[in-house]
Amino acid sequence: MELKPQAAVLPKEADLEQGKYGPVFPKTPACYGFTIVAKVKPGRAEAMREYGNTLAAALEEDPYLLAPLKLHYLRWVLFDDDTRFMYQGIFDTDFDKYTEDAIALFGKARVSTAFENLEGFPEDWKTNPEAFGRFVREHHCPSFIEYGEYPFVTADEIKKALRIKSALSEMLDQLQ
Repeated sequence: MELKPQAAVLPKEADLEQGKYGPVFPKTPACYGFTIVAKVKPGRAEAMREYGNTLAAALEEDPYLLAPLKLHYLRWVLFDDDTRFMYQGIFDTDFDKYTEDAIALFGKARVSTAFENLEGFPEDWKTNPEAFGRFVREHHCPSFIEYGEYPFVTADEIKKALRIKSALSEMLDQLQ
């Protein structure tokens, strides 16, 4: 099976069916995802950076901490002199499931979210997925085109292919 790179043009949000927490974006060759841009609460930029360090340390301790989110990538950016924050996430589930999984994950791990440092983020987000989803949707900057070098492939499929590649390489090395 040969995978060919693929792109998809996305419709405007107004043309999408509604899910629990807002528009249901179609799966694209890059899978699912969202980008938010929000104002950082005054004086909280360093707390955002420290949260990044805390998350990186937690992932060193437990590399599978974020596994329930089925992530491909996360990107966090502070810009405009650290007054605004951009979050980009690419993942394998639809937005509604991602929202519920994120809330469950943070509740189980008994940790907060960096989003608490953003203006307008709901204080009751741990018990109110609708408010969490509404915040994300209000700050979402939708894509109008997405591209996938390996279209529609899940993170689990990529990891499986890499395990098979490693096993085959090891087997071939033993034959020599």
